[in-house]
Amino acid sequence: MSSSPLFDRFAPLLFLLLWSTGWIAARAITPYADPLTFLSWRYTLAAAALVIFAVFSGARWPHRAIDWGHGFVSGIMIHAIYLGGVWWAVRHGVPATISALLAAIQPILTTVLAPYIAKERIRPLQWLGVALGFFGLLIVLSPKLIGIDTGMLGKVAFPLIVNALCMVSVTLGAFYQKRFIPTGDLRTMTVLQYIGALAVTLPVAFLIEPMHVTWNLPVIATMVWSVFGLSIGAIVLYLMLIRHGAVSRPAQLIFLVPPTAAVQAWLLFGESLSLLQIGGMAVTALGVALASRKS
Repeated sequence: MSSSPLFDRFAPLLFLLLWSTGWIAARAITPYADPLTFLSWRYTLAAAALVIFAVFSGARWPHRAIDWGHGFVSGIMIHAIYLGGVWWAVRHGVPATISALLAAIQPILTTVLAPYIAKERIRPLQWLGVALGFFGLLIVLSPKLIGIDTGMLGKVAFPLIVNALCMVSVTLGAFYQKRFIPTGDLRTMTVLQYIGALAVTLPVAFLIEPMHVTWNLPVIATMVWSVFGLSIGAIVLYLMLIRHGAVSRPAQLIFLVPPTAAVQAWLLFGESLSLLQIGGMAVTALGVALASRKS
């Protein structure tokens, strides 16, 4: 994947641990803040923090206008549409379990498109891994899927469609990142991504939300973690994984995000975790291991 064996070994695990906390963050702010308004603040603070870091660390900014444009477009696809759409859909009635299941669109669609867009060769063993990953995810989510009112899903058809389209957006965004931003300083390119995301998210928040945020301790703590742990730590790792390897490999890690989030919810909120779910996690992990094999 890269020139560093240490990066190859630990970056995917660290990315997974950080990325999965996004579910916890979304849950934590639900009673206190409108989702797009919270994300607008998050993008603003993340961009500001990265600008300060970039200036003091001597990071290089892109010289060509087209490279700035690629940064903006990538940010719109990966952050504004994907993250904003998912948070909006969950707030408007899509059960978190269904949203987690829809997340499987990304690794499946990435595997399907990789040979055509990125010219990546997907071997039969990787297809088996994708299938096992999806099957294991169904097992992990099965206790909550059984309890969902199917009649209610019909009432949130539009948010469901939005949620699904968001997964398409982040998938295409990863290919866009690989194709048009293969080089350049990630410190400054990530700033451009958040500027692009903010330029879309803030006007939409102004149009459809009261833009309410209650700045209490849980919201402030979640904001700090969202900015530094997610918007900087997890996203930079995600972009590095895309840059240094096949687009399909970081996408396949998404299968492990809901199981990891389930363990975090068990630790933080006391949610139940059955032996069946633990078995499903093992199946998912096996699938991701097979799908990620280099040979």
